Amino acid sequence: MPKSKVWLQPNNEGLHNSQLQQSCDRLLRGGTYKDLSTIWIVATRGMIPARVVQSWLALMAPMNNKFTRIFVQGHEVGEAYNSGIEQILNHPELSKWKYILTVEEDNCPPPDGFIKLCQAMEEKTDLGHSPDVVQGLYWTKGAEGQPMIYGNPLVMPRNYLPQIPKINTLQECNGLGMGFNLWRTDIFRKVPKPWFKTVQEYKLGQGVSMGTQDLYFFDKAAKEGFRFACDTRVKVGHWDEAGQMMY
Repeated sequence: MPKSKVWLQPNNEGLHNSQLQQSCDRLLRGGTYKDLSTIWIVATRGMIPARVVQSWLALMAPMNNKFTRIFVQGHEVGEAYNSGIEQILNHPELSKWKYILTVEEDNCPPPDGFIKLCQAMEEKTDLGHSPDVVQGLYWTKGAEGQPMIYGNPLVMPRNYLPQIPKINTLQECNGLGMGFNLWRTDIFRKVPKPWFKTVQEYKLGQGVSMGTQDLYFFDKAAKEGFRFACDTRVKVGHWDEAGQMMY
C-alpha cells in the first residue's frame, strides 16, 4: 500500500516578498512604475527597409504605459521633426505625455533599447546631471564611421568634435544625432522655435554657415541649460540599404 504523505505548512510569502529589498531595488532601476508615456516620431521618405522594420517590430515598450507612433512623410528632415512635434504639443492628449522617441528610417535599435533609454533618463552622468535627451550609440555609415557623440562639455570653447565612446555607461556630450533618441517633451516648450533647421547659407561679411538639423537644436537647447548624453549600453545599427551593410 502507498504510504501517506504528511504536509507541513510551507512558507508561502513568495520569491519577491522573501527578497523584498532586492525586488524594490529592481523596480527602482527599471522605472516601470513611473509615467513613461511616449510618442515615437518617424521622419520618412516613404520607404523603410525590411531589415529596419524587423528590428522595430522587436522593440519592447514599458508595460502598462501609453505608447504610440507618428509618421511624417514628404518634408525636409528638419521640417518633418518640427511638424511632428508641433502636432504633439497642440494635441489635447499627446501634449501631456512625458517623452518623445525619434528613430530614423535606417537605424536598428536592440529589442531592449527603448527600455534602457527610459532607465537612463533617471540616471546621472559622470558630471552629476540627469540628461534631458539620451541617445543610443550609433555611428555614421562607412568604413571610417564616427560615433554620433559630439563634443566634450569639459572642453572649452564649446565644440562638436566626435567623442571616443566609453564602454557601457552614460556619456555626457554637447550634441547627438537623432537616430534613436528619447527626449523629454517639456524641452520643446522651453527651447525657441524653430527647433530643427538644416543650415546652408552664406551671409556677406560673415561667411558660410552649414549644419545639420540635430546640432542646430542642441546648440540652442544648451543655451537654455539642457543636458545631453549617449547611453553606450544601447548598441544601435545603422543600415546601408544600397550596400546591404550594417554599420
